[in-house]
Amino acid sequence: MLAISRFVLRHKGAVVVFWLAVLVAGGAASARLSSRLSPQFALPGAASYQANQQILRLYGNGGNGNPEVAVVRLPPGQNAASPATRQALGRAFAAVTARVGGVRVADYASTGDRAFVGRDSRTTYGLVFTPYTGELSPPSLGPQITAAMTPLLPPGATVAVTGMNELQSGGQAREGFGVLAETLLAGAAALAVLVFVFGSALALVPLLMAAVAIPACFLAIYGLTEITTVSVIVQYLAALIGLGVAIDYSLLLVTRWREELAAGHARAEAVSRAMATAGRSVTFSGITVAVGLLSLIVLPVPALRSIGIGGMIVPAVSVAATLTLLPVLLATVAQPMDWPHRRRPASSRAWTGWARLVVRRRWAAAVAALAVLGALGAAALGIKIGEPAARSLGTTTPAAQTLRALEHAGIPAGVLDPIEILLPADANPAGLAARLATLPGVRTAVAPAGPAWRRDRTALISVQPAAEPSTPAGAATLAAVRHAVAPVRAALAGGPGALLLDENHALYGRFALLVAVLAAVTVILLAKAFGSLLLPVKAVALNLASVGATYGVIVVIWQHGHGSHAIWGLPATGAITNWVPLIAFAFLYGLSMDYEVFILTRIREERDRAGSTTAGVVEGIGRTGRLVTGAALILFFAFAALSTGPETDLKVMATALGAGILLDATIVRALLVPALIAILGRWNWWLPPLARRLLQVPAPPPPAQPASRAAAGRLTAEPAHGEPGSHQ
Repeated sequence: MLAISRFVLRHKGAVVVFWLAVLVAGGAASARLSSRLSPQFALPGAASYQANQQILRLYGNGGNGNPEVAVVRLPPGQNAASPATRQALGRAFAAVTARVGGVRVADYASTGDRAFVGRDSRTTYGLVFTPYTGELSPPSLGPQITAAMTPLLPPGATVAVTGMNELQSGGQAREGFGVLAETLLAGAAALAVLVFVFGSALALVPLLMAAVAIPACFLAIYGLTEITTVSVIVQYLAALIGLGVAIDYSLLLVTRWREELAAGHARAEAVSRAMATAGRSVTFSGITVAVGLLSLIVLPVPALRSIGIGGMIVPAVSVAATLTLLPVLLATVAQPMDWPHRRRPASSRAWTGWARLVVRRRWAAAVAALAVLGALGAAALGIKIGEPAARSLGTTTPAAQTLRALEHAGIPAGVLDPIEILLPADANPAGLAARLATLPGVRTAVAPAGPAWRRDRTALISVQPAAEPSTPAGAATLAAVRHAVAPVRAALAGGPGALLLDENHALYGRFALLVAVLAAVTVILLAKAFGSLLLPVKAVALNLASVGATYGVIVVIWQHGHGSHAIWGLPATGAITNWVPLIAFAFLYGLSMDYEVFILTRIREERDRAGSTTAGVVEGIGRTGRLVTGAALILFFAFAALSTGPETDLKVMATALGAGILLDATIVRALLVPALIAILGRWNWWLPPLARRLLQVPAPPPPAQPASRAAAGRLTAEPAHGEPGSHQ
């Protein structure tokens, strides 16, 4: 750190010119980045993915995409089964095929299957399989479908469109802010926190660092798109997490620089001393965040791997800017900006008092924190991974009201997620459809004979389950269909529901490996950083407990709906989208380690100075409590801005990240961490000789002796458990 600070301070002009060039290039790249990102969620190797790709190649529609569901309501006294009405319905659905390009339709008129008619005989529906674009929010074809059908329906009949795409987009997909607006919203909230923390115009410096780091991230991601496919989700994460992480790292370094100035050091010397301490913490924090994200590459899903690689860029760029550009600003323009400067002691009286209380009541504090984490962890055990229930994707939108009408007529929501069977045309598709229709959990199965359903010596069967695929009943239905189709030569089962279940298997089949790799790397990094074995093991255990508690929060708020309606106006989802827990785990694990490194670094420093672990805890928390709280609030506001995004999935992920950060900064870092360190005493700093040699950790100097027992006693009760005398 000293070498880096000397280098950048000797070459201030070159450093500034370099980052200005990066800023300009990043601004240009950010304007073009969206068009280069992929909305696709490919799953190579999965049978359902291969089936869907073949369906799309041969038929140009269906496959991964959910169909539009056109629901017709006949006037009182009319029956869908009457010949005249059936003919009118047939003409109306035929008009959809003619006027909406590239679609494939299955309905009562074309199949004669009474399963397309509700129990009131007045409600009927048709599945309109549309071309799949892979967009997160595909354009709605509802207006085109209703415009094509309405003139040809019997007098008094109405048509409305629902389906998973309509439910996800109708009334909400167009309401969210864009990436730029979300970033500005989060930036405004961050500025308010920084003004409170610094009490001067110096609050602008961390925002300036974020304004440089975010375009730099976009530039790096733009370059990454030249090498590999990058998920569209990366741009949201780069903007908002880049904002939070860049500000956090800058906040840490600027705060330490202020302390060194207050101690009487000149600007350049204060920068060097801040870099030697806070700069080292920033480096290790950035490494742990990057490793947490990079761990996603162990999953066999290209989109998640790209999120891991692209997300890793965020802490890497933030650390680079903090360690190069920020020292130049601190040595030149930052001190005049520290106006009006309100002198505050380096150690917060409130946080010091809190730390004394926690250390004095260490066992009670540990039990209370573990009780909260345990309760939320127990809630997390009920998590259901899959697709949110259809009825949770809106309440007042036209698509949601149409779904209610469909269900009121006795037609289950499972028909919105049909299973598609691709098979050779000479394999008797009609006979197989008849057999599949008799399976438990299947509402109907049809194999229309028209050219839209038979092509290039292949045929398609549409199997409509009664239950949605994320439910146990839906999964059982899919398994039964696959078992029944297996003996048929070259037959493949696809559709969005089948792909969803295969995704779950692919994503979570290696989750234990992801956790093991990440835990091992973290323990090694932190053991080398702190010269301890117990501290890294404890840090990993607490991070996992924190993430588990966060899962409990989203289960309560979203899966069970205790808060989703009050805050976002959305009902319970019934399930959590499969990729959300993984992304939340990778980000929270790394971001939570930020606070752990910040706090432990200062506790270790104060322990070495005072010669007492408990004194180090009190002084360390007193000096970092305000910093960690401010950093957590900044990240929380960034995630709150992310929750204004258009997708329900983004809202769930933002809830997980925001709640996880608050839980970690309060229950874990402000309560459980100091309590456990006080309980463990001198064992916190134990590192076996073999591990010390392997990690090349030098033997620690003997800790300083406290000036007197009375002086130590003013900080906290002595001695801590396991600490003989004052040698702690």
